[in-house]
Amino acid sequence: MPGKRARPVLRGPRRSNAPGLSDKSMSWYPSLKVGGDGSGVVSQAGAVALLRTAVMVGLDRELSAGLSLWRKALATHDPGKIVLDLSVAIALGGDCAADLALLRCEPAVFGSVASDPTVSRTIAALAADAPKALAVIASARAVARSAAWAAAGEHAPDHGIDAENPLIIDVDASLVDAHSDNEHAAPTWKKGFGFHPLLAFIDHGSGGTGEPAAMLLRPGNAAANTAADHKEVLAAALEQLPFRPGYRVGRKVLVRTDAGGGTHEFLTYCTNRRVGYSLGFTLTDALVDAVNLVPKKVWTPAYDAEGQVREGAWVAEITDLAELSGWPDGMRLIVRKERPHPGAQLRFTDVDGLRLTAFVTNTRRGQLPDLQLRHRRRARCEDRIRSAKDTGAGNLPFKAYDANRIWLALVALALDLTAWLQTIALHDHDARRWSPKTLRLQLFSLPARIIRHARRTWLRLPHHAPHAGLLTTAINRLQPG
Repeated sequence: MPGKRARPVLRGPRRSNAPGLSDKSMSWYPSLKVGGDGSGVVSQAGAVALLRTAVMVGLDRELSAGLSLWRKALATHDPGKIVLDLSVAIALGGDCAADLALLRCEPAVFGSVASDPTVSRTIAALAADAPKALAVIASARAVARSAAWAAAGEHAPDHGIDAENPLIIDVDASLVDAHSDNEHAAPTWKKGFGFHPLLAFIDHGSGGTGEPAAMLLRPGNAAANTAADHKEVLAAALEQLPFRPGYRVGRKVLVRTDAGGGTHEFLTYCTNRRVGYSLGFTLTDALVDAVNLVPKKVWTPAYDAEGQVREGAWVAEITDLAELSGWPDGMRLIVRKERPHPGAQLRFTDVDGLRLTAFVTNTRRGQLPDLQLRHRRRARCEDRIRSAKDTGAGNLPFKAYDANRIWLALVALALDLTAWLQTIALHDHDARRWSPKTLRLQLFSLPARIIRHARRTWLRLPHHAPHAGLLTTAINRLQPG
């Protein structure tokens, strides 16, 4: 009838003619019956590569010997194995001590893994004497790093370094959110709440990732330019180098920071230790006036990230034009000016619509665009920090501050194991540059089956997995001897 709405006709599910769909099913995927009674199957089998790396570089032995002071009489579990197990769990994506259950359910691969109460007691015991425990873990890392770089040979970060091609240590700070009940958590400059750790990473260059050298946990209200913290982190980072350079490091090592490291005290410290440096520098009104005195013909075209001339960017040195009395001898002040990106807001130090940035260095050789490009590559440290946050540093799980300091040391161990695995066993594959998240997805998460035959135990990886061959090759390269 006119004016009445037709009653809808109820129909069953429509069959799709889309390619790949079965006439009897509306799903693209097979219909499976699931049961929990499987046996001989191992998850996270790719973690064997991390275990082999730890054994190859002697990290297990160093941790066991160093942490024996915290092992009680008649204890079943070695504190060194507990620490190493926690580090492996973090490398696999765990972000709290309870995630050790991922290893505990696979004794055929990880052996006997401590219970949660035992792990909690161990962390509490280490935190009760945190400076000593952290020193022991740092010493074990340094010895293992020396073995790892020796095993990596020409692929090691220190291979062929000299004054013109130094080993680079990047120092930067980052914010980590925390709950209000965490000890020493404080408001941050970004109006958040948590911690403001200062981190140092050894740069592996464009062909690799990097590895942590030192991590200093600080309250959220810690300043970005605290020279004492920069000095402490750099000193700890230098202690991690296999060649142990001593107090006067020499120009084979170069430290890079943003403007937070460009302080009188830290520059003097770098000068006294004779370490090379490339540090961000804050421009004052007087320095901007000096920039305006630079003749146009003196400005040299700057490079982009690929080392090609970048249009609209120039560099110049203003060391002789600026008032730098009181700063260390040999310090060079280099300024970059560029057209800002569309929509970018200029600062009061920017002139003529061009953005100004500056850095200081004690490197005497090299063209200005090359030195400036080397400094800008400090941005790789941001990738290292992101990887650290994806590997346990983004969540400090304990209420006690010293327990979280121990946790950060375990994060460094996890990142070390991952970097050493890439350097030693994955150096000829794109996996050398994979982030920890990609490694977990492509390698560590591979399943396997435990087979016992002829008095030997075999770990059988699925032959159809895309990177089973890569994992097998890596594990074979990590065989002792």
